[in-house]
Amino acid sequence: MRHVRSIWNGAISFGLVSIPIKLVNATESHAISFRQIHMEDNGRIRYRKVCELEDREVAQAEIGKGYEDADGTIIPITDEDLSHLPLPTARTIEIVAFVPADRIDPLQMDAAYYLAAAGAPAAKPYTLLREALKRSNKVAVAKYALRGRERLGMLRVVGDAIAMHGLLWPDEVRAPEGLAPDSAVTIRDKELDLADALMDTLGEVDLEDLHDEYREALEEVIAAKASGEAPPEAPAPADGGKVLDLMAALESSVRAARESRGTAADEGAEVRQLRRGRAEPKETGGGKTAKAAAKKTATARKATSKAGGTAKKTTTAKSAAEPTADRSTAKSSTPPAAAAPAKKTAARKTASRKRSA
Repeated sequence: MRHVRSIWNGAISFGLVSIPIKLVNATESHAISFRQIHMEDNGRIRYRKVCELEDREVAQAEIGKGYEDADGTIIPITDEDLSHLPLPTARTIEIVAFVPADRIDPLQMDAAYYLAAAGAPAAKPYTLLREALKRSNKVAVAKYALRGRERLGMLRVVGDAIAMHGLLWPDEVRAPEGLAPDSAVTIRDKELDLADALMDTLGEVDLEDLHDEYREALEEVIAAKASGEAPPEAPAPADGGKVLDLMAALESSVRAARESRGTAADEGAEVRQLRRGRAEPKETGGGKTAKAAAKKTATARKATSKAGGTAKKTTTAKSAAEPTADRSTAKSSTPPAAAAPAKKTAARKTASRKRSA
């Protein structure tokens, strides 16, 4: 890593062990920023700091801190006042506990920093803490003071360095009350199966391959404007709107994901186009839904076998004895399952005619 200016110098307090460290930012922003300009002549719009009592611009050296009370009274607070705060963490990252990483709620995570060993004397204790964290598979919870307030932090190992994530205090994280749907929603097994198939098809991704496409497009617009060319046209927006058929949307998503990844249609979980009306049981790869569907199919076949009677047995025996028979002949014959309903219908018509006569 190139030389990065430290933003805080102090020490890690690890029991009776003190480790001199420097705090440096672990992240950087690549966002494109804009300036406010006067549209008539492109002149910069700047903000001047003006004292509202004297109505004049003041220099940075004349500006200090002040707390505004509820009644509007300003209470000045100097750097000397802040230096006398009874904080043991004023220049120390004080480790208070070691906990499993999953005990830390990701909602609490804030800014990230690297802790760099400050000089040769810090090398041994720094390495000791790093290796202890590695072997324990735990993270350290610490308290520290930065930019005028005490904060909570989490120390963990990243490569050969120790990183610290600033944490929000637990009472700073809002509870997600009232955000879930109010009405009761029933999710069918088929919908979950399709969601699982979509997740399996999308699979995993190397985060190193992800990049900010919006920033790249914005850079193209700026480059085109700078060279006097017309900016590139935006692509046509994707079809939006309300999703009326969740199953159809899931099936289309699975299909599109497979096509984009070049996956064969017969690989992974099976997805069938649903028919209008009565839905057929769908095989799900051996889950409970598949077993239930197979059981229903077997029961239906058993009932059909009883209704078909001897005719079905004869047809089955004939099919087994003549495996090479012409398929067109088999298709033209009346299916055994349809024979019984046809006879019943004819009987009903005859009875109706007799009654009418």
